[in-house]
Amino acid sequence: MPRRAAWLAWGLVALAFQAAAADPKASRFYEDALSRYEKRDYNGAILQLKNAIQVDSTMLPVHVLLGKALLTTGDVGAAEVAFTEATRLGVNRAEVVVPLARALMLQGKPQEVLEQARFATAGLPADAQMQLLILKATAAADMGDTRAALKSVDDARALDPGVPDSWLAEVPLRIRARQFAEAAAAADKAIAVSRGSAESLYQRGSVAHAEGDKAGALTWYDKALLANVDHHETRVARVGLLMDLNRHAEALKDVAELEKRAPREPRGYYLRALLAERAGDAVAARAALRRVSDLIDPVPVDFLRFKSQLLLLNGLAHFGLGQREKAKPYLEMFHRAQPNSAVAKLLAQIYIAEQNVDKGIDALEGYLKAFPGDSQALALLASAHLSRGRHARATTLMQEALKSRDLPEFYTMLGLSLMRTGQTTTAIEQLETAFRKDPTQTQAASALVGLYLSGRQTPKALAMAQTLVKQDPRNAGYANLLGFAKTQANDLTGARLAYETALKLDPTSTQTKLNLARLEMTTKAYAPAEARLLDILKTDERNVDALFEMAALADRQGNGDDALRWLSKAVDHSGPKELRPGLALVDLHLRAGRTDKALEAARAVSLKDADNLAVLLALARAQLAVGDHPAAKATLGNATRLANFSSEVQVEIAGLQVMARNLPGAAYSLEKALSDKPDFLPAQAMLAEVEARQGEHARAEQRARQIVQKHPGKAVGHALLGTIALSRGQIGPAVDSFRRAHQLEPTTDSALRLVRTMFSQDRKAAVQQAEQWIRSKPQDRAMRKLLAEAQVRAGNFTAARSLYDELLKLAPTDVEVLNNQANVLLQLKDPSALKLAEQALAASPTSPIVIDTAGWAAYHAGQSDRALQLLRDARLRDPASPAIRYHLATVLAKVGRKGEAREELEVALRSKTVFDAQAEAEALLRTLK
Repeated sequence: MPRRAAWLAWGLVALAFQAAAADPKASRFYEDALSRYEKRDYNGAILQLKNAIQVDSTMLPVHVLLGKALLTTGDVGAAEVAFTEATRLGVNRAEVVVPLARALMLQGKPQEVLEQARFATAGLPADAQMQLLILKATAAADMGDTRAALKSVDDARALDPGVPDSWLAEVPLRIRARQFAEAAAAADKAIAVSRGSAESLYQRGSVAHAEGDKAGALTWYDKALLANVDHHETRVARVGLLMDLNRHAEALKDVAELEKRAPREPRGYYLRALLAERAGDAVAARAALRRVSDLIDPVPVDFLRFKSQLLLLNGLAHFGLGQREKAKPYLEMFHRAQPNSAVAKLLAQIYIAEQNVDKGIDALEGYLKAFPGDSQALALLASAHLSRGRHARATTLMQEALKSRDLPEFYTMLGLSLMRTGQTTTAIEQLETAFRKDPTQTQAASALVGLYLSGRQTPKALAMAQTLVKQDPRNAGYANLLGFAKTQANDLTGARLAYETALKLDPTSTQTKLNLARLEMTTKAYAPAEARLLDILKTDERNVDALFEMAALADRQGNGDDALRWLSKAVDHSGPKELRPGLALVDLHLRAGRTDKALEAARAVSLKDADNLAVLLALARAQLAVGDHPAAKATLGNATRLANFSSEVQVEIAGLQVMARNLPGAAYSLEKALSDKPDFLPAQAMLAEVEARQGEHARAEQRARQIVQKHPGKAVGHALLGTIALSRGQIGPAVDSFRRAHQLEPTTDSALRLVRTMFSQDRKAAVQQAEQWIRSKPQDRAMRKLLAEAQVRAGNFTAARSLYDELLKLAPTDVEVLNNQANVLLQLKDPSALKLAEQALAASPTSPIVIDTAGWAAYHAGQSDRALQLLRDARLRDPASPAIRYHLATVLAKVGRKGEAREELEVALRSKTVFDAQAEAEALLRTLK
């Protein structure tokens, strides 16, 4: 063997050994990916290819196939990276130059395809050259250079005139230049050389369509779909043509077929939106428009810049959805290319909403020069004048316009002008007429939002605000109103987004800062909420709203003293009609057990408005707290009168009447509620409970059975029967009723009610029922808590410990669980009890129960000083608790303060409340006498 051949042979052997030494996992991943790619499982292929790269990042086939798969799925940026990496690793340029050029084109980078050296045609095989030249023709056309585009087509055709690609590429270029004869000739040539391909037939139809030959175009489109039922361009074009011909049923069939065969084609959904709009189905139209924007939004704007159809499509979709800020850039790019189109009206609406009125007027006046009779443009122009304070001009325009044409936009302008002059009732009528005639009347909606909010019609305001913000997203006030309405509707995520949007649009808005701080408190984002509120108080230390929210913030964090301080300031600075701080102060005192202070605060706020329903209810709660039931009954009687026949409020009053031991008063309130709404279920249910408490078991049972009959699918009737059975001492029937209620509505509440009752009948069965529920709802903490508490009551502390451990895994910061587990560990003499108790204390430093547990745990850990400090604090917070007094007495006795210990024990044992350690307390007291 010659020496050179020997060296070559050796090299081949070396390469073979090198390949053999490579990790076979990469090859297996690649082979599997290739199989998936061939089966069109592109996502699966991508996953396996990425796995292969993790094993061996130098495998060229992996990067090439990855680029192709990514390109197919539309991830064009990642495809470019993959092809570029393959090039860096040494792949032959011919293997990737065409798909790489496509990836750049799809990213809106036609200039790179035209100018970069890596896309030179020299040195490429003829087929690659031809494909690349056609891509360059498209790139040149996108750049507006038709001459260069046609030159590239000619160069491609010179390589092989028998291939249809160059002829097909020429057709749209000729149509764009309105050279219809040349376009038809090129299409005919494409048909001849392709033997009637769907694409060539479609192109021929597009020529006829552009020329206005609808019948001819439809014939060509039909032929194209016969040639290839999956030719989506043809189907899109045919739908548009059928709509022009008012053949909507046929168009709808084509749209359905398009969606079925091409679910990611945005034009199909836009066409569906148009058809739905024509059919009066606004919901379906909006749903279809959302699909359009979902598909086009991810596409880079640079790519869309030269795609006028997609620009217009997405601009219209966003505008139709009320998303004006998103619509604006697409419509502006389209408007620059076609300034005399109706897009000018849409842009004018956006500009006016952005307070860029002059720009809106310019756009409208330019458009009206070409189309002076356009009523919509006139209405928009009137709106612009109105925003400039030219109310008379706007009113005159609209009144004159309504004499000749009954258009909703004219009602909008007229309503706005009337509102500005203080004619509210008439203004609402005109605005509602406008909105009723055309639900997309944004100016009518904007005015109605404020009017509805002032009239406490929150659902109406929410609906209007949503419409308004979607169509005018740059208005901070509207975003703030939407956030407030969404907060009232308990849509906290949506509310935060609206508030943050409003604050970005207007960073100085105090109201938005307040609303966002409230929301942050709701989501326990306390630090940013505090910073936001303090920022307001820096510039306005008497801002009652900020003081009020600071009190609420302190209260949420368990800082009762700070809450009282802030709230007292808010009360001091509140005006004669500001009731919220006073009402909140009543509530704060009640929750802290300061009943006398609560009554004092309630009387003070009642001096501001003695006939306010909220004030009366607060006063009644305070009176109940101090045990003044006669006064509470009188107050609630006045509340019942003021509430009139408001069913919801009367049910609330009835609940307080029950607490006041005024069952006849509760029944009266409930009967008033039912006189307004005879079938109001909450009132019916509470009345049955009241009747049961009054000993009218037969009547209560009859009412409960009527509820069961009227609402056979609801649990409430059966639950009432269970409650009535319990009041009669009939445990078995109660269990049966609660079980039926649970079967109908298997909620946590129904499960808890059933299990609690079962414990009185069959402990083992109750435990099994609870465990079964926990297995089916592993995230349900309430049932675990109930079962753990039951195990504690049964003295099974090991089982309780296990349940609390599970609860802490689900919610490590749950104060109740931390506290209860600490108590269980104390029973088990586990020294880790103190650690858990301290964790609970850190989370809830003002809770007497938690403080007591921490103190008791400290005592058992030998920390008598710490225990005494905590237990004294707990006793002061809850002096009525005999258990806390017993714990304190134990520590006092330990440190030698026997007299004080004896006093605590005597008070504890005089209490009517039975506590677990009562026997131990009695024994300790005997040792101290």
